[in-house]
Amino acid sequence: MRVADRVKVHEVKLLSDNWYVLRKATFSWLRRDGTWQEQSRESYDRGNGAVILLYDPDRRTVLLTRQFRYPAFANGYDDLLIEAPAGLLDDASPEERIRAETEEETGYRVRDVRPVFEAFMSPGSVTEKLHFFVGRYSPADRIGEGGGEESEGEDIETLEVGLDRALAMIASGEICDAKTIMLLQYAALNGLMRPPPPA
Repeated sequence: MRVADRVKVHEVKLLSDNWYVLRKATFSWLRRDGTWQEQSRESYDRGNGAVILLYDPDRRTVLLTRQFRYPAFANGYDDLLIEAPAGLLDDASPEERIRAETEEETGYRVRDVRPVFEAFMSPGSVTEKLHFFVGRYSPADRIGEGGGEESEGEDIETLEVGLDRALAMIASGEICDAKTIMLLQYAALNGLMRPPPPA
C-alpha cells in the first residue's frame, strides 16, 4: 500500500506567507492496526535547496563560509555559523543553482560539480529537501570577492581550512551546521583528499 493511500487530507490552512510559507494541515492517517486517526500538523515550506563542499585534494583543504544566522542566535548560539555554501533552488536546477550560489558566496567558480546524495533536513516540520554536491576548487578558480547578496542581508566571510582541522571543529562544536557536518564526514569517509606527503 502506498503512503498516499493512508492519508486523507481534510483541510490545508495558510498561516503565514511572509518570509516563507507556513501551512496547517488537518488529515486522517491510517494506522497499522487499520484505524483512522485525525491529526493536524504545521509545515514550513521554504522550497528545496542545494549545498556543496568545495575541496582542494592537492592541498587537503575545504572552503567554507561564515555568517550570521538569526534562528541559531535566537536559540542561544552567540557566534557566526560556519557552513558549506548553500542556497534555495528558486526554480533553477540543483546544479545550476549551486554553481551560482558558490560564486555569490565565495567568489570561486566551481569546476566539476558532482551530486552525492539528497536529504530531508527536518522532516517533522520543514518540507525542504537538500541536494548535496562536492566540487573541486583551487586558488586559481577565484573570480570575485564573494560575500553574498547585500540586498538579501547577506554578509558572508570565507574560511579555508584543512579537512583534518574541519573535522576537529565538528568535535569541538565550532562547526555545528548539519549539512556541513554531513559533507565533511562524506569527504572523510570517501577519500576525497590525497594522502598527506610522507614525513
